[in-house]
Amino acid sequence: MSTIFECKNLTKTYGKKIALDHINLSLESGRIIGLLGPNGSGKTTLIKLINGLLTPSEGTLLINHMVPGVATKKIVSYLPERTYLDETQKVSDAIAYFADFYEDFDPSRAKDMLDKLNINPSLRIKTLSKGTKEKVQLILVMSRRAKLYCLDEPIAGVDPAARDYILNTIINNYEEDATILFSTHLISDVENILDHVIFIQNGKIRLQADVDDIRFNQKKSVDELFREVFKC
Repeated sequence: MSTIFECKNLTKTYGKKIALDHINLSLESGRIIGLLGPNGSGKTTLIKLINGLLTPSEGTLLINHMVPGVATKKIVSYLPERTYLDETQKVSDAIAYFADFYEDFDPSRAKDMLDKLNINPSLRIKTLSKGTKEKVQLILVMSRRAKLYCLDEPIAGVDPAARDYILNTIINNYEEDATILFSTHLISDVENILDHVIFIQNGKIRLQADVDDIRFNQKKSVDELFREVFKC
């Protein structure tokens, strides 16, 4: 497998606060990877660095062997933690906007997902429930044929039924040779779709391993190991 992301001694500070502390990490293509840790552990900071929304204080970060910038935005599809949609638009307007903005956006894929989730594209975004807005935003992100999908807490704050919809949408609508980096602290809800996990706390990598290795070698679920490592 090829490497889609790598960082060496990556550090991000905000004044005296250290958000990421000299982390070394590489991600392979074609895998679903869980970035797991308590709130405030550095997950969102790492994802923002990958997407070029922040710059490192120290160290290096490469996406497909490139420094984050215009070129990497063409291959990275990003779902932020908070909704950013223009609520005055119709769902169809948002789809048209993404289709104009991203060359790899597939409108037919977006339409198929809207149909499966029973979302009317003629509705205005402001009339949708919180859970449906989350689904629309996810549909936009997953309709790109990207190489790296960065999903920051995509199931936080939605009900269990909506989580199932969201997870099914993720695993059924990404490129097979692409990588999904999935940030969450809701481990038990997502571990069945993960290939690999990264445990992060206080800006440091505590553990990283394949999910199958955790189950075989440690005889534990990812959730059980997470609780043990972080004493939840």
